[in-house]
Amino acid sequence: MKRKIHIVPHSHWDREWYFTTSRSKVYLMKDLKDVLDTLEQNDDFKYFMVDAQGSLLDDYLKWMPQDKERIIKLVKSKKLVIGPWYTQTDQLVISAESIVRNMYYGMKRCESLGGYMNVGYVPDSFGQAGNMPQIYREFGIEDTLFWRGVSDDMVEHTDYNWRGDDGSVVFTTQIPFGYYIGGNIPEEETASEVFWQKECLEKAGGRSATRHIYFPNGFDQAPIRTNLPQLVKERNEKDPDNEYVISCVEDYIKDVKSEHPKLEEVSGELVIAKHMRIHKSIFSSRSDLKVLNTRIQNYVTNVMEPLLTLSYELGNDYPTEAIGEIWKLLFENAAHDSIGSCISDTANEDVYMRYKQARDIATNLVELHSRLIATSIASKAPMTFTLINTLPQERQDTTVFKTYIPGGTFAILDDKGNEIDYTIIESWDLTDYVLSQTIKLDPSRSFYIPAQVLEATIAMKTSDVPAMGYVQYELDTKKDSALVLSPASTLENEYYSILVAENGSLTIVDKINGFTYENQGILCENGDDGDSFNYSPPRKDLEISSINTPHQVTVTGNDLYSQAVIHFDMVVPKDLEERAKGVTSVTMPVTLTVALRKGAKVIDFHVHVDNHGLSHRLCILFDAHLTSKFNFADEQFGSIKRPNYYEKEMALYQAGTASANNVPEKTGIQELANWANDQTTWQEPPIAIEPTQSYVSLTDDNRGIAVIPQGVREYEILDDHIIRLTLFRTYGFMGKENLIYRPGRASGERIIETPAAQLLKEMDFSLGFTTYCGDINDSNIDLLAKAYNTGIEVYTYAEFLNGRLIFSQREIEGTKDNRFSLFTTDNQLVVSAIKKAEDEDGLILRLYNGKNQKSVSDTLHFNFDIKEAYYTNLKEEKQESIPISNNTIKVKELSHCKFVTIYVK
Repeated sequence: MKRKIHIVPHSHWDREWYFTTSRSKVYLMKDLKDVLDTLEQNDDFKYFMVDAQGSLLDDYLKWMPQDKERIIKLVKSKKLVIGPWYTQTDQLVISAESIVRNMYYGMKRCESLGGYMNVGYVPDSFGQAGNMPQIYREFGIEDTLFWRGVSDDMVEHTDYNWRGDDGSVVFTTQIPFGYYIGGNIPEEETASEVFWQKECLEKAGGRSATRHIYFPNGFDQAPIRTNLPQLVKERNEKDPDNEYVISCVEDYIKDVKSEHPKLEEVSGELVIAKHMRIHKSIFSSRSDLKVLNTRIQNYVTNVMEPLLTLSYELGNDYPTEAIGEIWKLLFENAAHDSIGSCISDTANEDVYMRYKQARDIATNLVELHSRLIATSIASKAPMTFTLINTLPQERQDTTVFKTYIPGGTFAILDDKGNEIDYTIIESWDLTDYVLSQTIKLDPSRSFYIPAQVLEATIAMKTSDVPAMGYVQYELDTKKDSALVLSPASTLENEYYSILVAENGSLTIVDKINGFTYENQGILCENGDDGDSFNYSPPRKDLEISSINTPHQVTVTGNDLYSQAVIHFDMVVPKDLEERAKGVTSVTMPVTLTVALRKGAKVIDFHVHVDNHGLSHRLCILFDAHLTSKFNFADEQFGSIKRPNYYEKEMALYQAGTASANNVPEKTGIQELANWANDQTTWQEPPIAIEPTQSYVSLTDDNRGIAVIPQGVREYEILDDHIIRLTLFRTYGFMGKENLIYRPGRASGERIIETPAAQLLKEMDFSLGFTTYCGDINDSNIDLLAKAYNTGIEVYTYAEFLNGRLIFSQREIEGTKDNRFSLFTTDNQLVVSAIKKAEDEDGLILRLYNGKNQKSVSDTLHFNFDIKEAYYTNLKEEKQESIPISNNTIKVKELSHCKFVTIYVK
């Protein structure tokens, strides 16, 4: 059979890795110019692919704007292959909206330069998310090409179909030995013959489904091989039995499909690391940066965009370009190495700075538009609290927020004049500072100035906060509606009673189902012999538990809010050497604050750590007091059911090791250590350390527990009944060799030390814990987690604050009502996005089915006249008209993991 070898010239361009973004941009300026020159000067050089990243064109043109027309001409002629991504995004840590916007912005930018490759090209991301086929399809993409996540135990060939968790199918080509296999073509005759036979025909083409072979010519930061056409010509002369062509991804896929091969099928999430490394536990590398990612992703999509949409509908400008800048900063951090944090300390400094910039722009946009809303409302009160709800359901939450308040007594009144309960959790006197910041633009204007000003954290009971809207509360200095925190022995609300046990763990009584959950919230510290790519347990570990650590407890509370503050001085090993000897010499102070709010179904956990240990990990444990072989979590646009232990894959892993003649029923650390020492045919063992988007749950279909992490979102199930959530882990090298969880060579650079990754500093981690009756669908954990991650925004305004504290603005007389709602839903589907349409005046709403194997629909009720409503694809192109009845639309029923995008005007 005559084989056709598609030699695809490309460069896999990491914007940062063991080098910084600045360094890569400098070399990109040289290398991409060489590409342009070569493509223009040599007609035989048919194609060159720029790693499918539109951001690289932005980077290049910022410094080389004179080359824009050259790029457009080459793109339009199909010689320079760009897009469809903006950056090469991760798929497991990054949110659904980040992935969608990454491709949207990438396509839009590439269209402005002549067009994009219509293939989901993912050469190096660490695993493929289970809902990517649906995302691809909704962008009009039918094909994907990737490297990592599928083994020869799953399919015989490297061309196959991939069925997503919702049922969407895309054609797939897998690069069996990586994007770099054809990157170094030898020119000496003997070496060349061996190379083409072994690397190309046997390895790259050994499992192809047709006579066509995908053979990538490139590698990391690869310069263009200018003499490639000549090498291909010579190869055709030396091997007339086969055909060698300079090709591109789209041509390869077209040729494969033209032969109509019978295709096998894989399904769902693809994370098996037999032939290539997946780095399952990279989800907790540089835990401090993972916390920032979680917080900012949630804030941008759950709070900022809906709030700016509300402000826009109230008559204010929608800051499209500022939002785009935020997203592009997040896309740069979403690149697989950047979000994985498997990069140098100096590169991680750049990652932090981009998070800081994104956070600062987002929070200040929210502050400005909250202020515009608050000051547009008619009020004569000396101080107002404007509550802005960015969920399309009415809420009754007890909300905790930081604000400025006057000293002394006062009441908070709702929009009907009723007193609202609140309690001051903590406060600081900032009178002199705050009042010195006031700027009187009109000195003759008189307004309320308190004798004392406190910066305070308060808990406030809200009532009937409008869906996707606002309500304004007022301060009354003549009344008092405060509740005082007093010493207590338990935490209590309608759902739970919580007691701190003698060993420092929590005993939680679920009042609804009458079940008592003992030994909750246990902190567990152990060693980490891994690196920036992988957690790996030490061969000689020592585990330190909070239940064996002396502690101090303070419990305070009232009917509105109660909290227990538990302080541990955990004495841990200084480093791995001490740990191996069983020595503990370093004190690591940990404060666990557990809070219970009135009406809250979720218990708040906050962990403050002052880390002094090296190369270790801290987790928190929750015991379901039930047995289940599976756990539930959420992925992009839906729920995912995972096994607690990969029995089939672990058996295959064991069978591929030299010392697995007597395979134990379950693989423990010692067995893995033995096999790691002996080496294995697998790149990594199939461990069950997993990512989640917003929750993890265990249930036996009668009752269950769930954890909602708001920092590191990595978990493991122990003994089929304990959720172990990673808080942080630390390490000292980018890459290390011969780890238990990753045998063989180092990933990354083994000589690069990462002292900043030891995280020797104070850190904070937040999460929620809830219990429920029934199965996973009965729990409504999809909706509960969304609400928990979407706090009510409270904007405090008084004229004495108008000045340097918040930037002085001209005072206006508000005219709007003190209550407003844009629209509501029946709260069946999970809201993923509420934003202004990119190119039109209407709104874009994206919703998905968060239930497990259960079809769900929803109804949207709008408080304005709807002119038109459409289902759109992810490009926001209108696809199907939606009937409108009394400004209400019925969303079609969605099956498991399905999402819809709706345009409303």
